[in-house]
Amino acid sequence: MAEHSINGKVAVIGLGQTTYYKHGQSPDPEFVLALKAILAASEDAGISASEIDGYCSYSDERSDPTRIGTALNAPDIAFVNMFWGGGGGGVCGAVANAAAALAAGYCKYAVVYRSLAQGQFGRFGQGRAPGRTSGRFAYTLPYGTMNAAHQIALRTRRFMHERDVTDEVLCAVSLASYAHAQNNPDAIMYGRPLTREKYYASRWIAEPFRLFDCCLENDGAAALILTTADRAADHPHKPVKLMAAAQGMSPRYELFGHFNDDYGTANFTTVAPRLWQQAGIGPEAVDVAQIYENFTGAVVMSIVEHGLPLDEDLMAFFTPDNLTVGGKLPINTSGGNLAECYMHGLELVIEAARQIRGTSPNQVDGADVSLVAGGPASSPVSSLIFTN
Repeated sequence: MAEHSINGKVAVIGLGQTTYYKHGQSPDPEFVLALKAILAASEDAGISASEIDGYCSYSDERSDPTRIGTALNAPDIAFVNMFWGGGGGGVCGAVANAAAALAAGYCKYAVVYRSLAQGQFGRFGQGRAPGRTSGRFAYTLPYGTMNAAHQIALRTRRFMHERDVTDEVLCAVSLASYAHAQNNPDAIMYGRPLTREKYYASRWIAEPFRLFDCCLENDGAAALILTTADRAADHPHKPVKLMAAAQGMSPRYELFGHFNDDYGTANFTTVAPRLWQQAGIGPEAVDVAQIYENFTGAVVMSIVEHGLPLDEDLMAFFTPDNLTVGGKLPINTSGGNLAECYMHGLELVIEAARQIRGTSPNQVDGADVSLVAGGPASSPVSSLIFTN
């Protein structure tokens, strides 16, 4: 274990989420969605929402703490923090920042939250063609690399070439997520199972990605509340302790510019070793993992970079049987970004905590160590580990 570590000092005590809607279909504005998720997490934690004095988010969250605190009648807001970077790379980093504030005594209860109403503010993931561009986008937009699907497809192709794998590994990730969603009534794709035949018959988005390799687009909100480990014992649910959290980026990693030396990666090559050092365990200890699926290729790269397949052949490891409950490494057990909802990955963190609580819709027997990898192939990225 690292000498200076967050390990065991902070715990999750409250989980909350709204109904998840197809993009543009939420009856509530984004701010109301954020309030609903925070209120649900507060009720789950057994505290009044006005007791929350720390607010943390990421990905340019628009529901700001000043307004939320006023709506929740908070007498004091002691800490606010926003993780740099777009997309879901900051999902675990926001939890890490909340944990650091709690351990330092800056606040007593910190909420990590994310809200999305794409009908109100516009869709994510679409290509844009401005009249002029500069900086990193000047190297991509004029040449047709317009969005995240294009960018991560290129990295995935390099990875597949270097590791000699086929799109069967991508199919396995998609099938596992959809299989888990069939047991989760809150999942957007609940009641809509996916078969191998349907996967391969779906249209191309950006080779090697087909339709079912790509994340959903949803409206909704999610939140979790953390406090110090000693204070957590006074709350209704079994505390979910934060074992480790790491964030950062590889040298010269640039999603849009495509300049880095380790091109066929998801940007965890320097982050994952720090995560294991802080936790004081190795990849073999992980019982269940929630791996952010912006696209299935990024999931495969993330698992490899965290050391999870160990020394097994990748084609043999990445099968639906290995990736679902009862297999070698169950992943995305609520359905994940592909089949539960796309809440910029915060729903993955909630599911990781549910696994430790023992309340997942696809519970892994005896789950003791739960991993989340957030926002692969963006920059920066972040990961965390929960334990009981």
